[in-house]
Amino acid sequence: MTTAHDYSEGVDPERALKYAVQHHSGDRTEIVEGVISNVTPSWDHENAADEIRDQIRLRVKELGCVTGSGNLDLPGSSNWYIPDLAVVPKALAKGGGALLPDQVLLVVEITSESNAETDRVVKRKRYAEYGAPLYLLVDRVETTVTVFAGPGRLGYTKVDGPHPFGTPVRLPEPFGIELDTSGL
Repeated sequence: MTTAHDYSEGVDPERALKYAVQHHSGDRTEIVEGVISNVTPSWDHENAADEIRDQIRLRVKELGCVTGSGNLDLPGSSNWYIPDLAVVPKALAKGGGALLPDQVLLVVEITSESNAETDRVVKRKRYAEYGAPLYLLVDRVETTVTVFAGPGRLGYTKVDGPHPFGTPVRLPEPFGIELDTSGL
């Protein structure tokens, strides 16, 4: 008599899901609260990321870091993020794998109509919970910029904003620079 095999034995669903997303061919794919979605930024979205990247470039180099939009794993959850922009120590950027939010210096998310609430609520909560020291939210729907700092299990303890586009916004240390938000 043949019995059905239980393939779930020994399989970690979180690990299997993240493995599938990492080895998905072609598109940039992230998982937000267990929902898989392709990351396909528009040109105005990319312009906002470039505006920020250009303004922080010199300070990023001074800090021995690089900018990019690589994978961030949130272990113990069904989340695998691809931020619009992150600042990462150069030594960690050479490993080839995903990083943890507490390994980056800054995470930037830029909203669009389809993901605004996710960036405002879900990712803000998760980045704080997983220790990302600074979270810059560029809300193109509300045309505002907000800086979150002081991460903790229940969220960020320091909030600067929202500031309307065009208002200079200070990125705290280790950056210590002011962003011109008029081009966002």
